[in-house]
Amino acid sequence: MENNISVLGKENYLQKTTLFHVLLIFVLGFPSFTHGFSMEFYAFSCPGVEFIVRDTVRSAASTDPTIPGKLLRLLFHDCFVEGCDASVLVKGDGTERADPANASLGGFEVIETAKRELELFCPETVSCADILALAARDAVVMSGGPDIQMPTGRQDGMVSAISNVRPNIIDTSFTVDDMIKIFSSKGLSLADLVILSGAHTIGIAHCTAFSDRIQFDSKGNLTSADSSLDKDYASKLAKKCASSKSATVNIDPNTSFSFDNQYYNNLIAKRGLLQTDSILFDDQRTRILVEQFASDLNTFYEAWSESFLKLSSIGIKADGEGEVRQICSRING
Repeated sequence: MENNISVLGKENYLQKTTLFHVLLIFVLGFPSFTHGFSMEFYAFSCPGVEFIVRDTVRSAASTDPTIPGKLLRLLFHDCFVEGCDASVLVKGDGTERADPANASLGGFEVIETAKRELELFCPETVSCADILALAARDAVVMSGGPDIQMPTGRQDGMVSAISNVRPNIIDTSFTVDDMIKIFSSKGLSLADLVILSGAHTIGIAHCTAFSDRIQFDSKGNLTSADSSLDKDYASKLAKKCASSKSATVNIDPNTSFSFDNQYYNNLIAKRGLLQTDSILFDDQRTRILVEQFASDLNTFYEAWSESFLKLSSIGIKADGEGEVRQICSRING
């Protein structure tokens, strides 16, 4: 995949910010970190884990450019429900994965592929939760975004319940206050909300996710649209969605597969695809951050690196609170 950010001298920037965030972890710490959760967790037990996961993500993304966005979304849906414990990967009736809100999730096969390879080299050692967190980190890198050194040592959860999904995830109809409430319950701030929403700079959405914002006739001609949407943009969405109810569109219509700050510029231009995107520019509490990240890519990268580490550390299980699954889609036993 072509890297559209190379002109910004990203290599030197990443070296500097990676060192900065390694130091940040030791200086500030994270409330959810527990004994055993560290940068060197697999140093002796499985030293090749990061190479294997990254190579798996790179291979998948080379044939399907939507994979990075899917992996990033998968991590969000995992960590916001029961913490970052790979509970979203479990198959079966009554599991998180069975909830209709998770029906459009993808990227599961990438995690399973990495797990199978790791089981050959390091049997019963690397958790699915760590694989998912590393894969989501690598998805950003594959898309031209910043690399981040991440601690590992997460364990896999032994509970995956459909009843836990809806109270813990963001719905596209949410207000800013609704989103703040959910983020706050995960230990994330208002700033984290705006920063992590930047994940929508890559990825796709089904027309059903924003169908209430546009109305169109059988030929795809726009008849009405949400006032917070640019009319030309809304017309293009109408044409796309008229072709099929299951059609998908790129969340960022400009640099669809590059992890950059274009998402925030889209919000300013009234091209936020989802209602939960548009309202970040409409609300005075979040607008200032949207404008800041839209104007400075490096500021967004720095903020993303810190917030992503917080996201990927929500509610981790360690020290016997979980397990290391042999197959990611099935709890052991």
